[in-house]
Amino acid sequence: MNDQKSLAILGSTGSIGTQALDVVSRNPDRLRVVTLAAATSVELLAEQIRQHKPSLVSVRGPKEAGLLESLIKDDSHQPEIVSGPAGLKRSVTHPDVTSVLNGLVGASGFAPTLDGLGTGREVLLANKESLVMAGDLIRDLLRSGSGSLIPVDSEHSAIFQCLGDRLEHPGLEKIILTASGGPFLNRPAEDFDSLTVEEALSHPTWKMGPKITIDSATMMNKGLEIIEAHYLFGLPPEKIDVVIHPASIVHSFVVFHDGSMLAQLSHPTMEVPIQYALLGGSRRQTRVKPLDLAELGKLEFLPPDSKRFPALDLARTALKLGGTATAVLNGSNEEAVSLFLDGKIRFPMISEMVGSALEAHEVKESSEEAIINADRWAREHVNASFLSTI
Repeated sequence: MNDQKSLAILGSTGSIGTQALDVVSRNPDRLRVVTLAAATSVELLAEQIRQHKPSLVSVRGPKEAGLLESLIKDDSHQPEIVSGPAGLKRSVTHPDVTSVLNGLVGASGFAPTLDGLGTGREVLLANKESLVMAGDLIRDLLRSGSGSLIPVDSEHSAIFQCLGDRLEHPGLEKIILTASGGPFLNRPAEDFDSLTVEEALSHPTWKMGPKITIDSATMMNKGLEIIEAHYLFGLPPEKIDVVIHPASIVHSFVVFHDGSMLAQLSHPTMEVPIQYALLGGSRRQTRVKPLDLAELGKLEFLPPDSKRFPALDLARTALKLGGTATAVLNGSNEEAVSLFLDGKIRFPMISEMVGSALEAHEVKESSEEAIINADRWAREHVNASFLSTI
């Protein structure tokens, strides 16, 4: 428990990455940074380099690498700067790295997860898309004994904690994922056509990046989490339920064969699951205020409305189809969300485009090449669908 983890932090300038580095700063006896990876926020990355002094830093491309070099050229600490997919792989497989925190957003995160597990690293996974796109491949790696995985998403961390820091439990009967319901929980369905990007980004309880915030608004985030939970905890889809819990206090439930139920509760924050994963389950002090149950008074739970939020059923359909269908679900959703954020499509069209892609896709058995091809096909399908509406 006292061993110091040597970290690669992927997505270091994003929401997960910045919070993870804050945990590192408060626990220098347990954590040290070896590599950092970010896409384009090089000014913030330069500040992180000055504070944490990594050996190697990866950025999106040569342009960002050149800018970063100019920002730190007069600093006393000069890390090696690399770029592109090859650079990202080097940040994961650096010989001094023992643990990889994958806080990347989107499909770019799945290859580093495979690289980390495939080279025997501990992967702290906050990238939903890894399991959604490549769940079969990841499960095979874990079963072969190559690497280990700790979930960082608040819901899956809650389940992991309730199972005693295990991904499998012989007494597990059911998982119940909680969903906030997003900003449109009580909006009439007839209003959905006129919803704005600003409204969709106004989440009532969580502060997240734009992509995952839109996924919360459509409830695709919960659909992706159903797929994650299936691959992480080994339960069939019919034993993974979703309930709406607007307060976002209970972060998920597990139900056991004997009828008992466990849950993990806290104020809505990613600090707890990030620190829990980084510190290997140590319950050190955080800045999260303990719950006052009397002040809370009551906790509300509601069934999800799949007619108003069809993304949940789309995710279950993709999981049932198997193979490359989940990669198509993810790729088409990412592309449709991007179009919505750019103001090019209406809110309901996100799920419509995902459904169209799933219906048109010819499912193939999962392999790294097949997943990459399916992801590319899904994005092309969405963009072709968009162009046909202009």
